[in-house]
Amino acid sequence: MTIGNLFAAIPASLPDELFEELVAEKGIKIERIISKGHASPDGFWYDQPENEWVLVLQGAARLRIEGVDEPIELTAGTHINLPAHAKHRVDWTKEDEETIWLAVFY
Repeated sequence: MTIGNLFAAIPASLPDELFEELVAEKGIKIERIISKGHASPDGFWYDQPENEWVLVLQGAARLRIEGVDEPIELTAGTHINLPAHAKHRVDWTKEDEETIWLAVFY
């Protein structure tokens, strides 16, 4: 049994996004991601072999999905399910507050 807190142990400085694997079992992985003013590098698109369900717990972000004209605004409580190989990127995250994501890959 593991007990944790998704809002604890956040570094004071985040030069890079923080990716923390919480659970990994056959066919599923759960990560906590912490962003603060981070975005995907120019020209970079995530293209993952598994589905990804993402929930923003705190903060805000803007996602861009290939083939979708307008970016998708995510705020606390917003979730999105991205099918495998849906190319996507993070356009923006809040600079003055951590954006805490919960990502489930399945």
